[in-house]
Amino acid sequence: MSTTTLTPTPASTGSARPKEARDEGRIGLRNNLRHIGALVRRNLLQIKKDPESMFDALLMPVIFTLLFVYVFGGSVGSSMGGGRQEYLNYLIPGLMAMMGMNIAMAVGTGVNDDFRKGVMDRFRTMPIARSSVLIAKIVVELGRMMVATLILLAMGFALGMELQQSVLGLIGAIALSAAFGAAIMWIFILLGLTLKTSQAVQGMGMLVLMPLQFGSSIFAPTQTMPGWLRGFTEYNPLSNLADAARGLMMGGPVAHSVLVTLGWTVVLTAVIAPLAVSKFRKKS
Repeated sequence: MSTTTLTPTPASTGSARPKEARDEGRIGLRNNLRHIGALVRRNLLQIKKDPESMFDALLMPVIFTLLFVYVFGGSVGSSMGGGRQEYLNYLIPGLMAMMGMNIAMAVGTGVNDDFRKGVMDRFRTMPIARSSVLIAKIVVELGRMMVATLILLAMGFALGMELQQSVLGLIGAIALSAAFGAAIMWIFILLGLTLKTSQAVQGMGMLVLMPLQFGSSIFAPTQTMPGWLRGFTEYNPLSNLADAARGLMMGGPVAHSVLVTLGWTVVLTAVIAPLAVSKFRKKS
């Protein structure tokens, strides 16, 4: 696989910014893809040099699965008319919906750190599309998300999860989770570009993640929740993603949940991605 050498442009002058904008406008799709590939390789080499950055993707699925199955599985499973096995089949598709949210936070903190270290300033002096830098980040984080999802599924099957639909349904659930996860990553990229420190990005991320995750159908059915909270869960995109993944993997109605999830994915990407790219261009 060939890589593209990204050569910095000469020192900027008063007219350098408009020239960069004109150069970016002339970058074709093929060169854009080559730039994305080169930047993806750069990000992967960073992970190779810092393998500890993979700990969240490797350990989070194991910890969450064991914690919820063995702490809450008996009581929640009994309320569902089954036991720990019933809860396991309910939980794993829900956790798939959560993987993208937790992995996405790393994108925002990574972008924020790169700006504070001056890495992004160097990228912005190069004749490459500004979006390619951010898209490369998302591609690598999607790869980390797939690793976390595969570990999660391996844990589920090891503990006795039973896939009640075809393998195509499982693949569809993974693809849907990845698409929604990519949309969420744009939000955290925008946070990383807007907030001053990576700690602020993490703090704001937790304020967003906690209500969405626990005010959803990821961990437990919503029938016993108070009416006002059930109303929130109906519009919560994580509930729809979790329900869609369950339907695709375990059976049940999927059309509504899949359509709502795809709608959220398209809207978030269409609105947030241009804002993130614009903020990246203008950030000082």
